[in-house]
This record gives sequence, structure tokens and C-alpha cells, in this order.
Amino acid sequence: MLRNNRLRLRAVEPEDLDLMYVIENDTALWPMGNATAPYSHYALKQYINDSANDIFHDRQLRLVIEKADGTSIGFLDLHNFDPQHQRAEVGIVVLQEAQRQGLATEALQLLSDYASLHLGLHQLCALVPAGNVASLALFRRCGYKETATLQDWLKSPRGWQSVVVFQKMLAV
Repeated sequence: MLRNNRLRLRAVEPEDLDLMYVIENDTALWPMGNATAPYSHYALKQYINDSANDIFHDRQLRLVIEKADGTSIGFLDLHNFDPQHQRAEVGIVVLQEAQRQGLATEALQLLSDYASLHLGLHQLCALVPAGNVASLALFRRCGYKETATLQDWLKSPRGWQSVVVFQKMLAV
């Protein structure tokens, strides 16, 4: 299991549909990804059912961040997986009520350990909006290094946003 004393990372289950529905349909998060329209329960249910939950098969992996008491508080994604070059991009979202408790930091550390020890990845990267102060601090705290800034990378209702590229080299 991917766990510590406060949380665990686990595969997505059908019971996570409602949490996924809330997060995927949060329009404030859409500019960070590629969503342009709401997802239906049906579409998300199909995603859960169709996922092999195998990064080598799906080329992505979504994990639920769950507190020790069983409360699901968010998701961690590995996407843009490249097995040849042993790298993947990281995405994380934590419900607002679970933020500022150190849980995202712990979840990213568990993910780094898993990516290194079990997937054999050489590096992880993250694209973080330049104005997202909390996420910038999170990735810095977790040992990611700023390596570039992509100008006007994300289009949002407030205009164009630049993103900071973070990389973390893993010990394999």
C-alpha cells in the first residue's frame, strides 16, 4: 500500500464517482487542464470502468488521496507518461477543506517514492500556474526545482496565464 500514518493513495473505485464529479466539474479548475464542458456522471463512470489502473497500459494513472479515517480528499494524477524516457507529469487537487494541513505534501512524497521504487521513473514534472502561490510553494517544498516558465500557456476567463515548469529527479 502507498500509505503513511495520515493518508494513503489508492486506486479509484466506483464509490469515488461523486468526488470525481465535483472536482471535474469545478469550473475554477478547468483552466489548469483541458476541460471545456461539464462531465456527466455517465462519462465519469465509464472512465472509472474503462481504466485498467495500469500506467503502462493507460499511459496515465489516477490515485485517490484518502485520509487514515477513510475520507477521500482529492486526486493525484500521473499523465503524459513516457516509459522510454522514464518520466511523467504530476497533477494534484485537494478539496479546500483538506488544504493547509500538510496532506498534499505527504501525498506528493508518497507518489515520488512510488514513481521511483515501483515504476522506475527517472523524473517527474509539474506545470503550475505562475499565480498559484500555494501550489508553487507545495512543489518547492517537495523538492521540485523550477526549470522554466512558459509564457501565456493557459487561457482562463481572466486572460492568459504563464506556468512555471517544475522537475524532480528521482533516485532509481
